[in-house]
Amino acid sequence: MKISSPFPKFSLAVAAGLFLLPSPLARAASLPQNSSELALQTMPAEERGDILMARQQYLAAIEAYRQAPMNAETYNKMGIAYHHLLAIDEARRDYEKALLIRPNYPEALNNLGAADFGQGDYKKAIRLYRKALKLMPHSAVIAANLGTAYFARGKYSYGLEAYQTAFRIDPNVFDPDSGQIIEGPSDSQQRAHQDYCIAELFAEAGNPILAIDYLRRAFNDGFSDHNRLLQDTSFAQLRKTPQFAQLMAEEKIH
Repeated sequence: MKISSPFPKFSLAVAAGLFLLPSPLARAASLPQNSSELALQTMPAEERGDILMARQQYLAAIEAYRQAPMNAETYNKMGIAYHHLLAIDEARRDYEKALLIRPNYPEALNNLGAADFGQGDYKKAIRLYRKALKLMPHSAVIAANLGTAYFARGKYSYGLEAYQTAFRIDPNVFDPDSGQIIEGPSDSQQRAHQDYCIAELFAEAGNPILAIDYLRRAFNDGFSDHNRLLQDTSFAQLRKTPQFAQLMAEEKIH
């Protein structure tokens, strides 16, 4: 996917992993944000819920969705609203209801994976992300989520492979300004490996600014394999830049 959210910070998962939005919900961003309350109340319940989600009024959105036909998409939307409220058990319940109706619903599989990731069940999250990616192979967000889950389990080579897939689909998926950036693992060592690998991707793509940014994040999280950095062929061109020299000076690496 490039599935990008039209809502402020809406594509960020609460704990880690990115939400996938059903297309009608994504379209809600194009609706007028200053609609009168009277006009809002005359809309069909699901459309009203979509607008309330766009406004980040999640409790009101849930109530609106409860008045709509309860199909897989509606349950998935309710799950996303609960997820934003950090009510992960309720979100999980609705994602699972969506999957009972549509077992091969990639958005709900991804979102259930995000719930599992947020509760530390990385193994289950990986299984769900892999299934979702098989159903939606052109989704940069699902591939990136899968990579993040692998990193959280310490499976760095698998994580890098998934990140490379995500980057090929959409190079902006890891851009901090894209609104899609993924929260990393809670363990600083795993997060440092993750950031280092993202830096490699940006360096290979010829984006020195973001490569340096992610290297700096890796250092801040405790990355200390200086020999690897100085010998890594992915950074061959980056090492010739003044930005790299400045970073080395900051880290006192010679």
